[in-house]
Amino acid sequence: MIGNELRVTSTLDAPAAIGPYSQAIVVGEIVYCSGQLPLDPATGSVVDGNIRIQAEQVLQNLSAVLRASGSSLERVVRTTVYMMTLSDFEEMNSVYDRFFTPHKPARVTVEVSRLPKDAAVEIDCIAAVG
Repeated sequence: MIGNELRVTSTLDAPAAIGPYSQAIVVGEIVYCSGQLPLDPATGSVVDGNIRIQAEQVLQNLSAVLRASGSSLERVVRTTVYMMTLSDFEEMNSVYDRFFTPHKPARVTVEVSRLPKDAAVEIDCIAAVG
């Protein structure tokens, strides 16, 4: 990339990548976060519980990656939410709403046939750094 250096972000406060990818990449003043699953950072296992519990863990993990990248949930401009079933949409939204204040980023939400580790939800994002 001309004029912009790629910086890989990694933190022990979020689960390690479960494949050949980075937790996040910072380019200039933008951070691109890989999808976060509802994994306990200490064990790498999916947290037990319903969509609310899993969504909360996903957003805590995403927040940790953003902090390590020099950003925060308050600087997120766009998210993509992947859900096993859109029947859980309202419950996921109730958790999501608590994490994104004072603004709500642009968002795409899609139902998928399967997620890694059979998680119920995964969220990725793009955010401003600084």
